Amino acid sequence: MRQRAGLGTALAVVAFLTFFLGPFFWQVLTSLWPDGELTRPWPSHLTLESYVSVLWGRPFLRVVLNSLLVAALTTVFCLVIGSAAAFALAKLEFRGKGLLLSAALAVSMFPPIATVSPLYLILRAVGLRDSLVGLALPYATFAMPLTLWVLTSFFRQLPDELYRAARVDGCTPFQAFRRVLLPLAAPGLATTAILVFIFAWNEFLFALTFLTTPEKRTVPVAISLFASEYREPWGEIAAASVVATLPLVVLTVLFQRRIVSGLTAGAVKE
Repeated sequence: MRQRAGLGTALAVVAFLTFFLGPFFWQVLTSLWPDGELTRPWPSHLTLESYVSVLWGRPFLRVVLNSLLVAALTTVFCLVIGSAAAFALAKLEFRGKGLLLSAALAVSMFPPIATVSPLYLILRAVGLRDSLVGLALPYATFAMPLTLWVLTSFFRQLPDELYRAARVDGCTPFQAFRRVLLPLAAPGLATTAILVFIFAWNEFLFALTFLTTPEKRTVPVAISLFASEYREPWGEIAAASVVATLPLVVLTVLFQRRIVSGLTAGAVKE
């Protein structure tokens, strides 16, 4: 019975990994597939031609840097503003805390397509259309509710006695936040940073609408424009997708422990 249970568990794990990792593996294989053999069931050999074409034949590295800059700006803005706001919502007493969180959640429910036109007019009016900074601001607006909800939940798990003790020692509320609670919230900050970064990295609609200069395109927009009227470069699209996924994989691996700690914070209470 134990052997059957162990075999069943192993098969379940294999099926689980195949389901989630199979598409990425096939994408990697497609990126190494010779361009003239994509109609065959299996390649005769593997090649790096698609990667050479993407990295040296196109300005894709610049596109990756654009996405890195936009995602980094969005993440920093959300963490700086969102962490302070989440601390206030979790530890300070004032009227309307619940209403504020509900309003943030309501903002996140707006479909992006319904806000494209007004945001475009606002960015054009303030001179930020077709700029990476102007793209990061709408991203931060839609990522801020996620930041507030995750960090508020995390700050609530920190003992109130820590904040009270800091206040007794003479700290102002901001000093107690910056010196005592913020260092303890590092797992939650790491989790939130990864989620916001991934959102900004993968966003397509705003980037397609607000940016018109080819040199300022982000990764999703650039990949979508690889195809032409007469040619579908599937190998290059796959190679670009793999290259675009690597920064997210690296970030997740580097901050894996903090992400898990942040996601499981408060799951078990003593």
